[in-house]
Amino acid sequence: MSTISLSLDEIYDLAKKTLLSNGCDEENASILSDTIMRAERDGSHSHGLFRLPAYVAALKSKKVNGKARPVVKKISPSVIKVIGNNAFAPMVLKIGLPELIKLAKETGVAVLAITNSHHMAAMWPETEAVAESGLVSFACTSYMPMVAPAGAKKALFGTNPISFAWPRPGKTPLVYDMATAAMAMGDVMVAARDGHKVPLGTGLNKDGKETTNPKEIIKGSGGVLLPFGGYKGSAIAMMVELLAGALVGDNFSYETAAKDNKDGGPPSGGEFILAISPEKIAGSGWEKHSEEFFTKMKSMDGIRLPGERRHKNRLDKGPRKINKELIEKIKKLS
Repeated sequence: MSTISLSLDEIYDLAKKTLLSNGCDEENASILSDTIMRAERDGSHSHGLFRLPAYVAALKSKKVNGKARPVVKKISPSVIKVIGNNAFAPMVLKIGLPELIKLAKETGVAVLAITNSHHMAAMWPETEAVAESGLVSFACTSYMPMVAPAGAKKALFGTNPISFAWPRPGKTPLVYDMATAAMAMGDVMVAARDGHKVPLGTGLNKDGKETTNPKEIIKGSGGVLLPFGGYKGSAIAMMVELLAGALVGDNFSYETAAKDNKDGGPPSGGEFILAISPEKIAGSGWEKHSEEFFTKMKSMDGIRLPGERRHKNRLDKGPRKINKELIEKIKKLS
């Protein structure tokens, strides 16, 4: 695979220029470009510039409003809702997260329900931001059907990622972000592009047989992803459908698919985010107690806390190697 080295500033500038020339205003373009740059910075390649052509497709088709201004509504003392008004999710999160954090610090527990938003980025940015404010955070969102429930051979669930973050005052938070599919579709697409195999158990081909060829699994091939861990992952994917669909008042994955214009861009859907104050619930000393647990974990051979590799990547301020073909494709878009 041929690559081009781009600095973090160049990655940001390329993304912003492309978004501005395809219908985003300054604020929307800046927020989404920052999200893309941070994904490349932290090594989350399938959620960085790789996603930009799909973002542009959604702008061109008018499915996403690149000038949207989401609206915040306080539903109760511990629940707020943000109506996305067809904005990209990073714009919605920019507005909603400060309100969620403020509410959770006041009440101890708060929920942010997001509707009518288009999420295609990684989920760690939102849970990490909440954890950096001293709060525990959990988030999930559904997508379009790409994953077969355990025992089935046809898709019903989205890749339905979940993310959890735990605050560590004076240190970077513990953060994990994972698809409830055996592998995120973006990672399968990157493997197909780069000619790599995927582990057995990632998905089925059009004949319902397990395959290690990502080209037989990706959308449009007739194949389907599988949930991680069989029926256990399938149950968690089902939970995400309910939390990010029925509970927040938005679509299930199959409803999203029925309404989508199939432009390849992020579909409209909901997101559920929970913030909890350990200070109010556990009281003083919670951080010392949890750090003892992390110390115990790290004393075991082979253990790396979730998020440590991403935070290590973040310390490297140097250029990143980006797929040359992708860069050429993006430049044509602007």
